[in-house]
Formats: sequence, C-alpha cells, structure tokens
Amino acid sequence: MGELELGNIQTSEQLQSRLEAIASELQGNPTSLPIPPILPKSTAAPTILQLDEQEDETELQMQSNDISIAMLPIQLISLENAGLTDVGRQRDHNEDYFGFETKVYKLQFPNQHTLQARGLYILCDGMGGHAGGEVASALAVNSLRQYFQTNWASHQLPTEDDIRAAVRLANQAIFDVNQQDARSGVGRMGTTLVMALIQDTHVAVAHVGDSRLYRITRKRGLEQVTVDHEVGQREISRGVEPSVAYSRSDAYQLTQALGPRDENSIVPDIQFFEINEDTLFVLASDGLSDNDLLTIHWQNYLAPLLSSSTNLESGVQALIDLANHYNGHDNITAVLIRAKVCPNSKQQQ
Repeated sequence: MGELELGNIQTSEQLQSRLEAIASELQGNPTSLPIPPILPKSTAAPTILQLDEQEDETELQMQSNDISIAMLPIQLISLENAGLTDVGRQRDHNEDYFGFETKVYKLQFPNQHTLQARGLYILCDGMGGHAGGEVASALAVNSLRQYFQTNWASHQLPTEDDIRAAVRLANQAIFDVNQQDARSGVGRMGTTLVMALIQDTHVAVAHVGDSRLYRITRKRGLEQVTVDHEVGQREISRGVEPSVAYSRSDAYQLTQALGPRDENSIVPDIQFFEINEDTLFVLASDGLSDNDLLTIHWQNYLAPLLSSSTNLESGVQALIDLANHYNGHDNITAVLIRAKVCPNSKQQQ
C-alpha cells in the first residue's frame, strides 16, 4: 500500500486495479484469506423485522382460514363405537354393565353426502351384596334403553326433563327391588351411571356417582366432562382445599347412586354441548379411571384413536389391558365413541 501513501494511486479505477493485482499475487498463498466480495448497495439481506412480517402474514392467513371454517355449519360424517368389560385381577364377579345402540341413516350421491345418526351409550358400575351389583347395573341399563326407545322419537335430543325422568325411572326400578327383598345397609344394591346421548353433532351427558365421561380432541386434548359424586368433590365444591378434602377417610365414598334411596335423593348432572371437531368420547368405570390412569396415558392410548385408520375394538382392548396392568383391583369397563365431522359448505350456501 506504499503506492497509496506515495500518491501513485490517484483514482478509484487505479485503486481497484491494484487490489485485483494484490489478490492475484495472494492466490498461491494457502495461509491467506480470500477478500470478501463487495455487495452492490442495492442488494440487502432480509432483516429480522422483514421475516417477522412475513410470518405474521402467514399466521394471520391461517387464523383467517380457521375462522372461515369455524363459521361454517358442522356436519357429522361418521359415528363409531366399541365397548368392553373385564372382571379385573382381584374380583371373582363383574358388577359393571354397559349397553349402547346406534342408528345411522346415510344418503350419498356424487355431489351429496348426508349422515344422520343417533346413539345411546350407557355404563353402570354396580354395588351391593348377594350379587346385587350385577342386578342393579343391568337393571339400570335396560330401564334406560327401554325408556328412550319409546320417548326419543324426533330428530332432536331428549330434553333435560326427559333425561331426568329416565334416570328417576331407572332409580325406581332398583329401589323397588331393594324394598321387595327387604335389603338394608350395605346389602342394598345400587349402581353408578354415566350416559351419553348423541343426535348428529348434538350431545347430552348425564351421570350419577363416579363413573366418568372423558372427551378427547386434537385442539383441547383430554377433558374430564363429569365430576364425581363423592365426598371429596362435595367438600371441594364447598370451598375446602383439595388436599384437605381428600385427606378424609371417606373422601371416595359416593354421595349418590341409583337404587339405594328413592328418587328424591337423586340429582343427576346433565350437560349439553356440540361436537365441533373430531372427538373421541370415553365412558369409564372407576376400575379404568382410578389412579389418574387415563390422565397419565391418554396421549399414547386415546389420542391415536381420533384417526379413522385406528381400530376402536383394538383400542378398547388395549385400555382394558392397561388398567389390568396398573390397577386391576376392580372391574374395568370402557365404551369408546368416535365422532368425525367436517364443515358443511353446501349448507352455508
């Protein structure tokens, strides 16, 4: 660079020529670093701000698409089910009982696909001496089925009053047997109940006791829809801390069940909601739900069952095996319901 100091290089063209000559001389020297190219001023690398703007636009577009889909009416495209019960590893008889009935009307043409479906799903966990539990749970399931066969004629869900009437009828059927047999104390038979009624994308859930209904969706994951009717939960509803409520020796004692008492003591919880995305419902006796079994293992055992490519029969068997491995102290029953839906763009038009 002595030439620059001596004033031999007076123009930018002379400077560029000299730099090229120096670079040529250094090419043969492996220890020398290459001179970085000079980028034209008009070429600018994207800045972080520019990338964020691009991502924001993409995210906004995705949100817009989600909103557009959410605004469309939802139609049911399939309704599948499977159920299984097992005596468990420590009991010698099974007091659980379940039953379900699904009616599907399907109409399909090249440019039209219509599905109307109705499903009644019932699970009961019986209790009581001298085989009373088996009798109570089966009696409840059959009473409820018979009631809805004659009192669910329209293409709409039964009303809350109708569902309460059905539960009271099932309770009375068991209560009458207790009275006729002069059963008393722990010998009085009874049963829990969890029941789902589905009409297309409309759902009603009723329960008494600690048998549960869970809902699994891709957006919301696992949700426990029902709240157990037991002393611990009753205390929590009164403002007691959960750790204190469940430190009681009677924390898991049921506060209500079908059969032991007359209808005035039965207050079923009833909920109504819509199916807005693909959903898996699980009706479970406490032999399956105890020790937070489903809460811990749902991602491996329940989430995959949202896909139509999975087999519900195999899925329910896997749940029974899982419960026998980790629990097994009680009877185990599971009923699975898979509802697949899609936006109905034709109806919107």
